[in-house]
Amino acid sequence: MSAHGSNPTKAIMYAFFANLGVAIAKAVAAYFTGSSSAIAEVCHSVADCGNQLLLLLGIKRAQKAADKEHPLGYGKATYFWSFMVAILLFSVGGLFSVYEGVHKLSSPEPMSHAWILIVVLVLSIIFEGISLRGCLVEIKKERGERTLREWIKHTRSSELLVILGEDYAAQIGLFIALGFVLLAVITGNPVYDAIGSICIGVLLVIVAVFISIKVKALLIGRSADPQTVAKIKAVIAKDDDVLELFNAVTLQMGPKALLAMKIRMREDMPVGAAARAINDLERDIKVSIPDIGWCFIEIDVAD
Repeated sequence: MSAHGSNPTKAIMYAFFANLGVAIAKAVAAYFTGSSSAIAEVCHSVADCGNQLLLLLGIKRAQKAADKEHPLGYGKATYFWSFMVAILLFSVGGLFSVYEGVHKLSSPEPMSHAWILIVVLVLSIIFEGISLRGCLVEIKKERGERTLREWIKHTRSSELLVILGEDYAAQIGLFIALGFVLLAVITGNPVYDAIGSICIGVLLVIVAVFISIKVKALLIGRSADPQTVAKIKAVIAKDDDVLELFNAVTLQMGPKALLAMKIRMREDMPVGAAARAINDLERDIKVSIPDIGWCFIEIDVAD
């Protein structure tokens, strides 16, 4: 569970069960109708189910205790598996949907029992909407008063970001599929169905690239979010023993962040008193900001 109070696992489970049920329903509809859009949506949902299992694996791996080889723990495992999800969303979901659409575009086939597909798509929109709402509830716990756009820009929670991207892509993809299927039924032209599949594939590729860029920054090494940094400075400002904060460096390590800072303290303080003051400051920081997992403080007289 996030230190912010959000629960990425809950959001992942919402998405997994929604996608599992939707994938089965779409597969049945695709079998009876032969719709390219339906086949693209089946691939999308199946890929999403696999992705959510990978995210759960990442959360589990991130909880491993620190050891000699990994003294700061395994928190960044969540970023690795989130990046793998983005790659799979791009390849399995996006590229295959584009391939299926192009293939059917060259040899379009009429749909049969289209009403089955339309009913399934409408029900899928409802179930995916429930999953999206569950994700947004967990995000709300973390973002606080920030707008969703600000949260997306600054979040360090890769799991919630991935689920949000998947859920939005699923909802938009379903509306695209429904729209093009209706066009194919109304006009009697199956080419529209193939175009729908291509559009869904392009959508998934765009979402996958966006998620990849965001998660790549976390894999390389990104500071704690601005709210956390502001809280750190506020705690330090209240400490009468600290005369000046020269600099503070943070590094997000999965659910927890590392803090290293250089400060100036009263020069007349005995070594023992300074050591106790530093220990008190570290404790205050960790109590006030549960996101901080490690704190290293250096005393100096100049930066």
